[in-house]
Amino acid sequence: MNDFAFMTAIELKELIARRDISPVDLVGSSLQRMEELEPTLNCFVETSPDVALEAARQAEKAVMAGEDLGLLHGLPISVKDLIAVDGLRLTFGSRAMANNVAAVDAPSVDRARRQGACIIGKSTTSEFGCKAVGDSPLTGVTPNAWNLAKTPGGSSCGAATSVAAGITPFALGTDGGGSVRIPSSLSGLFGIKAQFARVGVFPASATPTLAHVGPLARTVRDGALLLGAIAGHDRRDPFGVAQPVPDFLDACDRPVKGMRLAWSPTLGYAQPSDEVVAIVEDAVKVFEDLGCTVDLIERVMDDDPLGLWMAEFYAGVGTRLKDVLADKPELLDPAVAEVLAGALDQELGDYYAKVFQRYDFREKMRAFFEDYDLLLTPTLPVPAFDVGCDAPPELPDRNIVSWVYYTYPFNLTGQPAASVPAGWTRDGLPVGMQMVSKILHEEDIFRAAAAFEAARPWADRKPELAVAA
Repeated sequence: MNDFAFMTAIELKELIARRDISPVDLVGSSLQRMEELEPTLNCFVETSPDVALEAARQAEKAVMAGEDLGLLHGLPISVKDLIAVDGLRLTFGSRAMANNVAAVDAPSVDRARRQGACIIGKSTTSEFGCKAVGDSPLTGVTPNAWNLAKTPGGSSCGAATSVAAGITPFALGTDGGGSVRIPSSLSGLFGIKAQFARVGVFPASATPTLAHVGPLARTVRDGALLLGAIAGHDRRDPFGVAQPVPDFLDACDRPVKGMRLAWSPTLGYAQPSDEVVAIVEDAVKVFEDLGCTVDLIERVMDDDPLGLWMAEFYAGVGTRLKDVLADKPELLDPAVAEVLAGALDQELGDYYAKVFQRYDFREKMRAFFEDYDLLLTPTLPVPAFDVGCDAPPELPDRNIVSWVYYTYPFNLTGQPAASVPAGWTRDGLPVGMQMVSKILHEEDIFRAAAAFEAARPWADRKPELAVAA
């Protein structure tokens, strides 16, 4: 039944269209693998086998009737527990919301369903997406598929571990400060947040000017397929990008020769490990071999924009949880509660000063990209570290998110940004390379990421646990 594990979504889609495999059998295989691995991996808040199998049966009827098939027709997928799925729990990884049930599909879920996707369950998240590691008071620890003693990163932890373990070929995650790119980096996946509001968000996020919904996948083209299916303007999202959705799959076949790339090991302030820099630097050299121009830029930013990001992100979540913080703080992750309480102590004038500084920061980044098609950086300063730690022990001066130096700046700017597997450490842990494009230029990421994947394939490498299951 698990013959389909680790096949790509593109391969499975073609097999379904040719009637070589049944969507019902495919979804059944995914559900069986989930059941086998869940006691070890703890990837799901709630599973939805009845929902998935009914969607699979409908998909099979459409295939047999010769109907037009959706982009995701018959493919199993999971949805992070910060995204609403009508009739399923929406707990945000919090005991304070343990019994909450969504009454509507988020735009990304609605579009995925309309394109034939079969939702197998809601994946785990750190509480309200506030930590960059894979645990919450509600669900406990979700480990890394490559090493069960390590974190997969967060907050899209269940999505990353389940995809890395071959339960589904891809998953829906969210990214308000790096929460798609962080676990993609630590789990050997491709993950992308598109241009801000390219994928509609509804109900309104607690961090409405930072939040993105995006795919985590084992290959670039699978990520392109899923993003193309869920992207598009939704009138419920006031920030929605009202443009036609680019052809991300087509972009994967475009040449990269002549692209102008900036490579920055630190952005000017990060403290990466020597091993991470060496791995990503070696990956960057591939683009020179492919005919791209690569410039080393030591300082991209004048200062670390952490304060701008924290003022916005944690103030939003803290406002949503103000009553819980006041009346039942014991329900919250202590590390999260501490950061939220500090954010709510901001003076209004200080907060708005940071809002205007954010606009200045966005303009500086826009001007920087006048000279470059992409900026390449490490996605993270370190590989996966032990579960139970809120931040890497080697970065003791950073808090529960501030250690992810490279990702949060581009939630402030809203630019497209992705993580691509760059290589593996001596201990066999994945390391990601971040690609950031100009505003509204996701296609540049896809053509560069696909070219890199062709030169340095990674999807044939699988976690030992997943292979044995």
